[in-house]
Amino acid sequence: MTSTEQRHSHGEATEHQDPMDAVVHAIPVVIPVVGGLLMFLLAFIAVYMA
Repeated sequence: MTSTEQRHSHGEATEHQDPMDAVVHAIPVVIPVVGGLLMFLLAFIAVYMA
């Protein structure tokens, strides 16, 4: 009961995408922006407390 026909998939084989690869390209922009925001926030708190 074997068939000589080729087996077909039910769609295109999709390649697994790593979630880290989607984020890594933004790190050189995000880290300085968050650092600047944190410095501004800490300076604002220091002036407010003084």
